[in-house]
Amino acid sequence: MSRVAVDKKVLRWAVRRSGLELDDLKKRFPRIRQWETGESHPTLRQLESLAKATLTPLGFLFLTEPPEERLPIPLFRTLQDDALRKPSPDLFEIIQSMQRRQAWMREFLVEQGQKRLSYVKSAQLNEAPESVADRIRSALGLNAEWAAGQRTWTEALRFLREAIEDAGILIVVNSIIENNTHRKLDPMEFRGFVLVDEYAPLIFVNGADFKAPQMFTLAHELAHIFFGSSAAFDLREMQPADVPVEQASNRVAAEFLVPKVDLSRIWASVHDDPERFQKIARRFKVSEIVAARRALDLDLINKEEFLEFYRLYQSKERRASRPEGGDFYVNQNLRVGQRFASTVIRAVKEGKLLYSEAYRLTGLYGKTFERYAASLGFGGA
Repeated sequence: MSRVAVDKKVLRWAVRRSGLELDDLKKRFPRIRQWETGESHPTLRQLESLAKATLTPLGFLFLTEPPEERLPIPLFRTLQDDALRKPSPDLFEIIQSMQRRQAWMREFLVEQGQKRLSYVKSAQLNEAPESVADRIRSALGLNAEWAAGQRTWTEALRFLREAIEDAGILIVVNSIIENNTHRKLDPMEFRGFVLVDEYAPLIFVNGADFKAPQMFTLAHELAHIFFGSSAAFDLREMQPADVPVEQASNRVAAEFLVPKVDLSRIWASVHDDPERFQKIARRFKVSEIVAARRALDLDLINKEEFLEFYRLYQSKERRASRPEGGDFYVNQNLRVGQRFASTVIRAVKEGKLLYSEAYRLTGLYGKTFERYAASLGFGGA
């Protein structure tokens, strides 16, 4: 039986990269210490299993030196201490997966004669937040009272997602790698990321995050597209990293969701009310946590008051949260993105894309892909 020599530095790197220790893998790979010292070597099948267990691309384990992995986009972290942590394999993989989707979509749209989206990279960091927020509303076909017609902030969130997709932006909301429930994304590492492109900009929202901040994450990512800045970010406690584009994006997101003039007008009537944030939330159709965040932006409350409310709200939401469920195929409208999925399925039907490539792009295979296509009205592709 042929065996494969793995460089000990590469082996240690792969294990450390996965967040594990060698001893964590001893039960599954009893001779892993001998592999590390070179006393023995794994078979190819064992090496494939090790790659899977450590979330490492198999080809890396054949190298003689650990590779220098770098995220293709900046990762902005709120806390300086967090900035020293290396990105997880999950973050590398999900960004690369979304880049593949975006690259295919861009190429397809260009071939179809799609024009560039004029709003991408149209804003400057020194512009007034009110000006950029107005431009975002215009690009999405929304007026200043767009949220007022929605009954709740969750309906407003759904409405906003649909308006963003209609404007030509791909949206993916997922809490796991594709449909692998064993690969859960960590919202403490990143709340979302955005990949800027003039034909197919893409927004990814970490669905493992509490739902309440997700509208703010979406608005923050929209601002990044207008500023022309691809990035991932953790927005720890809804606070931006100390870099200009993050600070500017937060200001624009806040103004887009809760205009300064309107909040200032009603603040005097609610500021002493124990339910002030609930009332602001109902008025602007945002979550209470976004309402509190906007009050902080405008110095209507101090940071200590905001953090106290934020942590209490988060604790309450954590207790009330339920495991993900619902209809699998409906969930794919978020995990794959309805606009992207519809374009892929249409390309398959028209003979412009192979099924195998469609499967790879969507993460849905065989009958699952066909049933999802049928749920979108494509008659099983």
